Amino acid sequence: MKKIGLFFGTFNPIHLGHMELAHYFVSQTEVEEVWLIVTPQNPFKTNEVLLNDFYRLEMVKRACEPHAQLYSSDIEFDLPRPNYSIDTLRALNEKYTDLEFVLLIGEDNLASFHHWKGHESILKNFGLRVYPRQHLGTIPERFIKHPNIRFVDAPKMNISATNIREQIKSGQDVSALLPVENGLYLQKNNFYR
Repeated sequence: MKKIGLFFGTFNPIHLGHMELAHYFVSQTEVEEVWLIVTPQNPFKTNEVLLNDFYRLEMVKRACEPHAQLYSSDIEFDLPRPNYSIDTLRALNEKYTDLEFVLLIGEDNLASFHHWKGHESILKNFGLRVYPRQHLGTIPERFIKHPNIRFVDAPKMNISATNIREQIKSGQDVSALLPVENGLYLQKNNFYR
């Protein structure tokens, strides 16, 4: 059964750190494809100012297009809001019965994973692949030793979408931080200014 890594994010905007992680998963783990799922609104980031869903999806599509094993997904656009990962995972399982899904999350998200809606069901029915990420929380011991959770030695992302938005707003050039396909798209549409 083909294994698909699900990389959820607002991708506000998608940047080279996201792309580096996606490439790591398809080249260094058992994951055969990574689907970058554009989240309309993260339930844990209620005060984040988001660019329109379809603009963010377009940026993810542009970033994935040149890469054979990376795909964009808008599945959450049609689900009730706020949407939770468990709902998306169930919808994907119903739609793609011939695929196996694993969730790709950062250590920061694992530290608060016990607060996620349906986290026990996610752990029972789906694998988690956890990449290093700077975080302030402590990862519960039961997650560290859980058989469906694997820690991977992916490169740490030193790029932040929040910092990119701030740099754009202050007039700085961020093209070196973005997939080449998106630098001009952001500029042309005057996003985040």
